[in-house]
Amino acid sequence: MITYTAIVNVPDYPPREKHPTIFRTFDELNNGEFMQIVNDHDPRPLLYQFMMERPEAFEWEYLEEGPETWKVSIKKK
Repeated sequence: MITYTAIVNVPDYPPREKHPTIFRTFDELNNGEFMQIVNDHDPRPLLYQFMMERPEAFEWEYLEEGPETWKVSIKKK
């Protein structure tokens, strides 16, 4: 069972703070630690941003894929 160092409930944040909060939380993880994001829509654009800004530094796994809630596990490599 995975232990999450942090869980970010994305809808709790104003739009301009969502991605910065997620990336700040990710950057604070130690290698091998996991965070989870919970969102009200598919966070695929965030995945693309991770691919551009943190290539080879993360593993992304969908835990739940809608229709009302999406959950993603993100591991820092």
